[in-house]
Amino acid sequence: QVQLVESGGGVVQAGGSLSLSCTASGRTFGNYAMGWFRQAPGKEREFVAAISRNTDYADSVKGRFTISRDNAKSTISLQMNRLKPEDTAVYHCAADSYPFRSATALRSASSNYWGQGTQVTVSS
Repeated sequence: QVQLVESGGGVVQAGGSLSLSCTASGRTFGNYAMGWFRQAPGKEREFVAAISRNTDYADSVKGRFTISRDNAKSTISLQMNRLKPEDTAVYHCAADSYPFRSATALRSASSNYWGQGTQVTVSS
């Protein structure tokens, strides 16, 4: 009954900002790496950002996106600035299935928990 629910997606003009949130239920994920992946139409899902006690970012978003977490609220957030049309995708929240791992572990984790996703559309 683990559930991850994303919110905050929408349509924004290139150069604008959006903030995504993901709230977890059914398990306390304070000791688990969590983060975000995205998938554009016709493309493979790609890693975006992760957070544990440290953070990890894809090169394509480094310097523009900031990931944070509030364990008391079982929530992680993704602040996205200077958005580009290439950022258009469905953004999925993810949580590692093993505790105490670095944020970098989420990139290659094989058994993540996943949210249903929220659409982000950046117009040019």
